[in-house]
Amino acid sequence: MKRNAVLTAVLIIVLFNLFCGNCYAQSNVQEAKKAIAASNAIYFQSFAKNDPAVFVNCYAEDCIIMLPNAPAMKGHKGALDFFKIAYNDIGLRNGKFTTTEVYGLGNGYVVEEGFWQSFDKNNNLFDNGKFLVLWKKTAKGWKMFRDSFSSDRKAQ
Repeated sequence: MKRNAVLTAVLIIVLFNLFCGNCYAQSNVQEAKKAIAASNAIYFQSFAKNDPAVFVNCYAEDCIIMLPNAPAMKGHKGALDFFKIAYNDIGLRNGKFTTTEVYGLGNGYVVEEGFWQSFDKNNNLFDNGKFLVLWKKTAKGWKMFRDSFSSDRKAQ
């Protein structure tokens, strides 16, 4: 009798963890999707307003931005340097992200996959491509932890 009660309790715990663990993972992905959408909505506003603080705040303090054909830019200083190059040298003033998928990895990480467009001061499209971003849940919310992107256009 005692053995049956123990086996029943173990079975309940296993089933609870199996189903509730999956519910937690799904709610974690849904939470991340909302945070990603909110971050993506303000990301390019930082260029329209020339406000690098908004841009930098989208990234985790230990972030790495992995640009094509260039060294990786690390941390908030790297994010600030990237903003300055994009704004001052490239002329980025606006853009758009289109998220196609968010994959839950567990342990406070998700991956966002999608496409991007970049616009100049006259709102002319001057570049577009694809991206993968590894997001990390931090004490300050979901932040970009690894940002990798590339253009769909041929180098000139």
